[in-house]
Amino acid sequence: MGRKKKLRLIQITLLVFGLSIIFFTYIKKENNFSGNIISKETKKKIEKQLSDEESGKDDIFYNVEYSGFDLNGNRYIIKCKEAISNKDLVELINMKTVDAKFFFKNDLELVIKSDEAIYNNQTLDIKFSKNIKGTYLNSKLFAQNANYSNSGGFVSVSNNVKITDPKGTMFAKKLLFDIKAKTLKITSEKNDKVKANINIK
Repeated sequence: MGRKKKLRLIQITLLVFGLSIIFFTYIKKENNFSGNIISKETKKKIEKQLSDEESGKDDIFYNVEYSGFDLNGNRYIIKCKEAISNKDLVELINMKTVDAKFFFKNDLELVIKSDEAIYNNQTLDIKFSKNIKGTYLNSKLFAQNANYSNSGGFVSVSNNVKITDPKGTMFAKKLLFDIKAKTLKITSEKNDKVKANINIK
């Protein structure tokens, strides 16, 4: 083999060797770079978190209506623009923009509207909250919290309670309306209690 051919062969060999080194070095750096961005452990954590979020995702329903009868035989209808059911606590329904109507046996009705509410579809109890507005006969009620207890047979209203009717305006700490006994207990800001009989026939 001539000297020139040997030199050319050596040059080609060195060139191929050099290109191989550059190529494999580049690939290794790429792999290390990718590994530094998201490690296998971090990737597993992200995948697990996404899987958990998907499996535990709450169900959202729109323009929902619930209706039924309480333990005293009074009919009620609850409407909301949005209802969210929690898969961990399936009996609790979180509601937004709520409009509830309670129909008593003498054809009188109590209307309660609120920004939010939690409805228990097993006990049928309802907890209203935020910007509560209620109407009963000629009276209007404003508060921040109200609870309707089906099992206890009462409606309680608290937190910045204000009542307006043709006779005037009253502020109270808490109202407790006993549906079965047809009585109303009013607790004033000074903790004075007043009992009044509600004429429901």
